[in-house]
Amino acid sequence: MKLFKLIKSTFLFAIFLLISLLLFNCNDRETDNETARVQLVLVDAPGDYEEVNVEIIDIQYNSKEGEKGWKSFTPENGYPIQVDLTKLIAGNDLLLTDEIIPAGTFKQIRLILSDNNTVLLEGETTPVHLDTPSAEQSGLKIMLDENLEGGSSYTFILDWDVQRSVVKAGNSGKYILKPVIRANAEVSSGTLGGQVVADPLSDDDNITQPLANVVVGVYTQEGVLITQTQTNDLGNFMIHGLKAGEYKIRIATDTYMSYESAAVNIVAGEVTDMGIIELKVPVS
Repeated sequence: MKLFKLIKSTFLFAIFLLISLLLFNCNDRETDNETARVQLVLVDAPGDYEEVNVEIIDIQYNSKEGEKGWKSFTPENGYPIQVDLTKLIAGNDLLLTDEIIPAGTFKQIRLILSDNNTVLLEGETTPVHLDTPSAEQSGLKIMLDENLEGGSSYTFILDWDVQRSVVKAGNSGKYILKPVIRANAEVSSGTLGGQVVADPLSDDDNITQPLANVVVGVYTQEGVLITQTQTNDLGNFMIHGLKAGEYKIRIATDTYMSYESAAVNIVAGEVTDMGIIELKVPVS
């Protein structure tokens, strides 16, 4: 009798455990179908500044058109997020957040800034305060209008255009921060990279050296500037978040001849490597 009761209890426990596992897996699948993973990555289009330091105190998203429904992301290291935008070049970027949120329409995001922002001008050693109007502090809205499918992951590239974002206020000596940011989903955009080198004016034509801090511009076939970046100390550059299509690359320096590429095809979800771009010495 005791053996029978033991077998019966063990059997019932096994049935209970099996049902629990099935319910857990079912709920887990339902959760996967109802949520999506979102990453926000910040990069920079360069400007003529040594540093541009900004402080982000909140990042929010909204599934609606209006002002209702805003929800905050929760970055791993919390707020504030302090970043020198001029460092986000040549493949360097900043992961702002990596989070699981409800699937569905992803209409817009906004970055909320503090007034603790500065700019260091070229040739100077002391940063200047960046006046940040209340409209910018209360939230720079970026329209996305993407549909997030349950169980999928999405990366959005936020390209902050420093040159257009820092505005000198007349002859007052003051500078105003008015952020200009271009946003694209990585799944529907591509990446462009390469290396810029030049002949160091030596007698050996086979010797080249990397060119640092060279501005690389991406233009439409009609000559409209889309975005820019700078090369790093090794002459490397990388531009994220370009919509699929054909572009031209232009590079201009004070020392070397201007460069313009043939049509460069950008494919969504892929990296287009231009290889080595060698700038030529002007002919005397």
